[in-house]
Amino acid sequence: MDIKILLADDHKITRDGLKALLENQPHMRVVGEAENGRLAVRLALELAPDVVVMDINMPELNGIEATRQILADLPDTRIIALSMYSDKRYVVGMLKAGVSGYLLKNCAFDELVTAISQVMKNQNYMSQKIAGTVMKDYASILESSDSSPASQLTVREREVLQLIAEGMKTRDIAERIHVSVKTVETHRQQIMRKLNAKSVAELTKIALREGITSLDV
Repeated sequence: MDIKILLADDHKITRDGLKALLENQPHMRVVGEAENGRLAVRLALELAPDVVVMDINMPELNGIEATRQILADLPDTRIIALSMYSDKRYVVGMLKAGVSGYLLKNCAFDELVTAISQVMKNQNYMSQKIAGTVMKDYASILESSDSSPASQLTVREREVLQLIAEGMKTRDIAERIHVSVKTVETHRQQIMRKLNAKSVAELTKIALREGITSLDV
């Protein structure tokens, strides 16, 4: 039986390359592609893939939040982070969200194939290039309480914060997440109160610092 794979990356050239390589592998089939985290969640629920290859920094909904939402509804899906970032903040964020593997984008293609095979055996896989710097202390970080400012926010508030930081207007946010303008305004007020922020510029700085969004998206 083929392993069904969903690719989530905001760069089409990356998705095209991964799809071409993966579909040359026996028993691997790409069933969907998403250019942002929100679409990745929707497609995962529709397609029920065995594996999601997930970028971290994507517009609208980042890979960490998308991973949380997918696994909340599809706990048996394996998610592999494929990112250019080896920063501990992103690695720990994805591990806390529940990924089964973490690879850097400059890894050899064979390593991704190995990682997919490994996670399908209910084993975790972490790139050797980052394991040495992360494994020594990430367990204690995962067990400790999260004291970052963003930890005070609900899932919906983190979504709204990312969209605000990406410059989206209130009405556009409301349409994107299917709520009223008044609800978005309430979320914005709560976010500013919890983060002790006085302006959108301050919210944007916090979102960048916390890895909720990136200048790259």
